[in-house]
Amino acid sequence: MGPIAKISLSPPRREDLLLPKEPDVQQLDNIKAHLDIVLLALEALIDISSEDMLKAAQQLNLDSIIADRVGLWRLRQSNPLRKSSGGRKKLDVEEARSLVLIICYLAKQQHELIRRAVTLLEQITEQNKAPHQTALLGDYLDAFTNGYQERMEEGENVSSEQLSRLALKLLVDLLFYSSANGHRRLWLALLDYAR
Repeated sequence: MGPIAKISLSPPRREDLLLPKEPDVQQLDNIKAHLDIVLLALEALIDISSEDMLKAAQQLNLDSIIADRVGLWRLRQSNPLRKSSGGRKKLDVEEARSLVLIICYLAKQQHELIRRAVTLLEQITEQNKAPHQTALLGDYLDAFTNGYQERMEEGENVSSEQLSRLALKLLVDLLFYSSANGHRRLWLALLDYAR
């Protein structure tokens, strides 16, 4: 990796996240699922709490959309891949935009940790070693796998190897989402994933 770039912590803007057309129900379900899994990866790496997310919503002036823990929980439960525990609601585009901004804002704050984890992954890969052999990556993979298996409907049916590959892909994605235009990158990825 090249020299470390300075990352601006200025808040991303909702206006940056435009849609060519309104997504249909299936596309919104795909967006919900992917957003929740990206958030699960971020939680597994930096151990964020719902309070951290609510504080970020407040700092980004999104507290009218995500006002409290119950509202946040209901948004997370809108993921159709989650185990049913009631409280599901439909995610609308504004809520999706808000979650994108919050995820990228929190990732930006932890950019150095994310970069260190990705650099470590590159080094381990070059040495043909398993990522679990390092504390940082091993803890991340364990937290992601456990979170996925506990929360997702298909959790027990997905192999540890598949979950590790997904977690490592999401780790690299988080590096991009923690960059200066990360919120645009995540938004475009969601639109691609929705198709």
